[in-house]
Amino acid sequence: MTKLSVNINKFATLRNSRGGNNPDLVKAAIDAQLFGAEGITVHPRPDERHIRYADVYELKKIITTELNIEGNCREQKFIDLVLDVRPEQVTLVPDTNNQITSDHGWDTIKNRDYLKPIVDLFQKTGIRVSLFVDPVTEMVEGAVETGANRIELYTEGYAKGFSANKNKAIAPYIAAAIRAKELNLGINAGHDLDLQNLHWFAQNIPGLDEVSIGHALICDALYLGFENAVQLYKRQLH
Repeated sequence: MTKLSVNINKFATLRNSRGGNNPDLVKAAIDAQLFGAEGITVHPRPDERHIRYADVYELKKIITTELNIEGNCREQKFIDLVLDVRPEQVTLVPDTNNQITSDHGWDTIKNRDYLKPIVDLFQKTGIRVSLFVDPVTEMVEGAVETGANRIELYTEGYAKGFSANKNKAIAPYIAAAIRAKELNLGINAGHDLDLQNLHWFAQNIPGLDEVSIGHALICDALYLGFENAVQLYKRQLH
């Protein structure tokens, strides 16, 4: 059964826009879990424009499911945070410092020698490591060489192509997932998945362990309510 990890970055963005603690990020995480989310995802960035590093320590205290910390492992501050907090999973993303959002996966072949010791460093403390990758079989094979436990398929391409031709849009993701399963890699996915395209994706990707969804789910929550939105997204996965 595919797990839903709710990315709560947008709650932090709204909070930071006015200062103070409204909405309360910790309460949002507690509620998301009560509403059925099987995990909480955060993606702290160097400028702390949404999730602050201090938030992660507070969130760790109340997580009853799984905490997934995404981020740029080129930042020593990020590495130190993950090693200190010890989440269940860390997802390594090749962001640049001023990126608005993640827009590409790792070149796992070119960066193998860089990634391998970082993956090992996290795994030695019991943290599961996932690498953000494009749906390219060579990148999946390269992820194995780094020693990673999972890949996270970057799904913006699928989301953009879904309405025009959903079979064509999902084809490279199916191929990447099949190769991942052959290599005993776990499979996560995320980016621009929503209530329109999530069910088709989950239905067709073999062995999909987890999806991480934030922006679309929080946007839907504005109209539908947070609890209802979480439940609707879970329904698409089952």
